[in-house]
Amino acid sequence: MNRQAQAAVLFLLGGALLHAGSTDLYLRYVKSGLRPMLLASGAVLIVAAMATAWYERKRAKAAGDRAQPHAQTPGSARDGAPRHDGTTEQAHAHPEPRVSWLLLLPLLALILIAPPALGSYSALRTGTALQKPYAYAALPAGDPVPLSVVDYASRAAYGHGRSLHGRPVRVTGFLALDHSGAPYLVRMALNCCAADAQPVKIALTGELPPVLRPDAWLEVTGTYTPRLAHDAVNNGPVPYLRVTAARPVSVPRDPYDETWNT
Repeated sequence: MNRQAQAAVLFLLGGALLHAGSTDLYLRYVKSGLRPMLLASGAVLIVAAMATAWYERKRAKAAGDRAQPHAQTPGSARDGAPRHDGTTEQAHAHPEPRVSWLLLLPLLALILIAPPALGSYSALRTGTALQKPYAYAALPAGDPVPLSVVDYASRAAYGHGRSLHGRPVRVTGFLALDHSGAPYLVRMALNCCAADAQPVKIALTGELPPVLRPDAWLEVTGTYTPRLAHDAVNNGPVPYLRVTAARPVSVPRDPYDETWNT
């Protein structure tokens, strides 16, 4: 990999970051609050690529200007010319290490692969990340109350449903079915990026659809029930929701739940 190739890779990688940051693609990798940093990183890479290409062109031109007078001087030392010690002078190139080509891997991943958000496979193999909140915000007016998976689960598991006041709630998440076929409504919660995503789970009971497909997104309306289960992976609390209605919905713009960071 020479300097020109490095500049090309940097430019393409920066362009890929700008493309991801200017669309919703970046939400599959990082939380929404990191968008400005992602765009800034892409811009820095493009500037670095242009500076590298300009410097390399300037250096090559300067080297050509220095070599031209020597080429016209008789007996001057050239590549392959004999030296006083009887040896032959050869140009010794010092290319960058081949491991530099590994820079292409994240580039190809960004350009060629658009992975879906983490789903039921990851959720069932990771323990619930539900945490006890410091306080509960007042519920908005109107029924059913729209709540995130994290919000309902924390109110049900740690608040024992007192903050719900018996009101119907509406929660959206994707389905996960354990080995026994028990359904869970799940949302992957983020601290920073998809690499640290952890599931928060709600066990479902009541009037469920006749066909349950893992990773399908559902908007569930239901009421609090005191029933509580424990996660098979880390023994964390998994509250139940008694379903009164459910309908399939499309994957949301931001498939991850960031409410515990707000």
